[in-house]
Amino acid sequence: MSSAKSMKIVGFAGSLRKDSFNKALINTAKELAPENVEFEVLDLSGIPLYNQDEEKEMPMSVKEFKRKIKGADAILISTPEYNRSVPGVLKNAIDWASRPHGDNSFDDKPAGLIGATDGRVVGTIVAQSHMRSILSFLNVHLLGKPQLFVTEAQSKIKDGIFVDEHTRESLKLFLEKLVEWTERINRN
Repeated sequence: MSSAKSMKIVGFAGSLRKDSFNKALINTAKELAPENVEFEVLDLSGIPLYNQDEEKEMPMSVKEFKRKIKGADAILISTPEYNRSVPGVLKNAIDWASRPHGDNSFDDKPAGLIGATDGRVVGTIVAQSHMRSILSFLNVHLLGKPQLFVTEAQSKIKDGIFVDEHTRESLKLFLEKLVEWTERINRN
């Protein structure tokens, strides 16, 4: 993929909370995306609980979510950490998008994983570790470095966007590396 061609990245946060730190991180990523990137924010709020009985007649919200993931060149996921793991809403959306068997929307996709928390110490390191395990099983090509764990997020956001310069610079670098990673994966 040449740098002149537009790249499509879809991003979503594993939180339903209106003022979610992770939604703010995704919104900031959209704002900071490199010039050649079309960045679309996806919302998980309309995705029902996964039920294998509904795989043949998937809800429209699930079909749309799967379609947008399949149509993207890369994926950016921002995860909170709930009880030292992945939020249920995020795992639920991933379960839907990877089903039915043989129709995994994530298959062979480059992706980046980030997260934000109001904690001061480890950010979302454990949730991201769990997500890496889940996504590797789905044949997702995760960007290894840099990693982004935003702490004390509540003091770095204004009007749903991160305003802290260090966070913005780190996220901008992360996005540049995700673009490079995506170009590399898609070249092969």
